[in-house]
Amino acid sequence: MCLPQQQQQQQHRFYLRALYVPKIGCSTAASTVHYASSIHQEPQPQHLPGLTLQQHTSQQEQQQQQQHGLEGARVLDGKAVALAWSEQLQQQVPSVSRALGRPPGLAVVLVGARPDSMLYVTKKEEACMRIGINCRVIRLPESVSQAQLQRAVADVAADAAVDGVLVQLPLPRHLDEEAVMGALDPRKDVDGFHPLNMGRMLMRGRARRFVPATPLGVVELLSRSGVSLAGKTAVVLGDSNIVGTPLAALLRDEGAALVTICHRPSIHDCRLQASQLPAICRTADVLVVAVGSPELVKGHWVKPGAVVVDVGINVVPLGDADEGGVGNVSHVEVAGVASVLTPVPGGVGPMTIAAVLHNTLQAARYAACMQRW
Repeated sequence: MCLPQQQQQQQHRFYLRALYVPKIGCSTAASTVHYASSIHQEPQPQHLPGLTLQQHTSQQEQQQQQQHGLEGARVLDGKAVALAWSEQLQQQVPSVSRALGRPPGLAVVLVGARPDSMLYVTKKEEACMRIGINCRVIRLPESVSQAQLQRAVADVAADAAVDGVLVQLPLPRHLDEEAVMGALDPRKDVDGFHPLNMGRMLMRGRARRFVPATPLGVVELLSRSGVSLAGKTAVVLGDSNIVGTPLAALLRDEGAALVTICHRPSIHDCRLQASQLPAICRTADVLVVAVGSPELVKGHWVKPGAVVVDVGINVVPLGDADEGGVGNVSHVEVAGVASVLTPVPGGVGPMTIAAVLHNTLQAARYAACMQRW
């Protein structure tokens, strides 16, 4: 007996999820880098009397937001997680030191005197000291030439007591960051920015060597906090080589079903901020924000129950000549909608420092032939 045509269509209607974003001007708002591999049946919504489907959906979202607002988001403690990770790494230092015949060594090249860069370098020095890694800082003036910088990097990389080299970014505008990274020995590139290390991470089927510290810190924070990425839809706001692009690859490899990167031109386009960008963000089970805009993401940008990772930190005036740091997410608004949220400060920042320690120990293992490069 044949079923009516309408009933057949309902039984056999399936969807393969994809994202279409129309072009505006010369740039697209987002690109989808990994699509869901499974096909699922379309859920059939139940209509309530007196409400259109759109009204019913809106009402459901408001109820979910109210529910999460009462409960509040779980705020991940990046400091505590980073401390536990660092203590695990500290336990590995003695065996690596015995194999090397010396403590592991990290060298940081600092150009200029940017307050934020100086602060980050100090934190790295302190973290290394706590777990038994030698750390030396090569300080160069902001006026250093390209040739002088590359020579300094080459000299420190040639030091047999140095296992990892980190060039603190950003560099002054007159310097070519790509040339500096390309000249660095990839076996000592603990930032993971050398084209060889970045390429191995982005390609499928290639064994990773070094992973950029901030993306690695984000994934470790989620994993160590019991947040699974398997089968989730992820959106990354920001496409930098330091965070957004490598993090998208890591989310893919951690099992996310769909990863969307929103590019910088679209993020800073006021027209898209008002309409398209919030809609893209609301598709995310996991939303990672890594842009240079204070409190860009508001509560209505976030899917109820989503996991929100705030990578950015921005210095803003607080009044009376005081300054404070805020993230890329409006914490007060988003905490009422998300299920999990990272704070700023105290979220991703400490995890980035711990990831540098992890990469330095990894470089020391390569140097001691404990692991094959």
